[in-house]
Amino acid sequence: MDKKVFETYSQYYDLLYKDKDYTTETNYIISLIDQYNKNTNHILELGCGTGMHASILAENGYKVEGIDLSQTMLEMALDRQSKSSVAVSERLAFLEGDIRNYESSQKFDTIISLFHVISYMTTNEDLHQAFNTVAKHLKPNGIFIFDCWHGPGVIHDKPVKRTKEFENEKIQITRIATPGLFPEKNCVDVNFDISILNKHTNSIEKLHEIHSMRYLFMDELNSIAHNHGLEIMHAEEWLTKKTLTEQSWNACYVCKQK
Repeated sequence: MDKKVFETYSQYYDLLYKDKDYTTETNYIISLIDQYNKNTNHILELGCGTGMHASILAENGYKVEGIDLSQTMLEMALDRQSKSSVAVSERLAFLEGDIRNYESSQKFDTIISLFHVISYMTTNEDLHQAFNTVAKHLKPNGIFIFDCWHGPGVIHDKPVKRTKEFENEKIQITRIATPGLFPEKNCVDVNFDISILNKHTNSIEKLHEIHSMRYLFMDELNSIAHNHGLEIMHAEEWLTKKTLTEQSWNACYVCKQK
């Protein structure tokens, strides 16, 4: 996971994902917390982005420490925090950090990592380091909830080129995502070609970024979790709660300390 990938991209992150239903997603996470660790009070979010999930969790009474590699995204999260009520703001902390080597003086009831952050761990070493971070920061009987690209789904329904357009009153963005599949590494390189039209000046900015994503299989995740004193308690399709199949692209896992 390369920090540079997100610095330019993050300037437009909230616009690119303006249709993402953060409230529904957060309520889904809360339902899993209620089911598997209902006494949760303090949450660590690995890869918090612009702080949307964390802010909604704080509105629901949870204390959240969010970390991210991107300073730009963190600035947006901190700006969001500054505009929150005092009660919500006091429950939030946003810090720069890499999920592979983050060190906190605190331990947490629940750790979450959403929007495929774990799939950005493209090597076995990356995955082991991330799970080691989780293991070090969980309280006894704590849980780890994460989503990722589901290997059988990616193989069955291979990624294809997609074009999307987004706009607000200032800019119009065209994003072309061209995937490159590398089955020997269980990875997909998503090549983003992004064109940003400034509506006031008619100037156009062009960006090119490569997001390398790893699709994961339950047996390898079981092995990695076990090596770090964790066990997978539950797996399901993200948001739908359906059983994972080869039609499932997005998986959600709940792990617990053994």
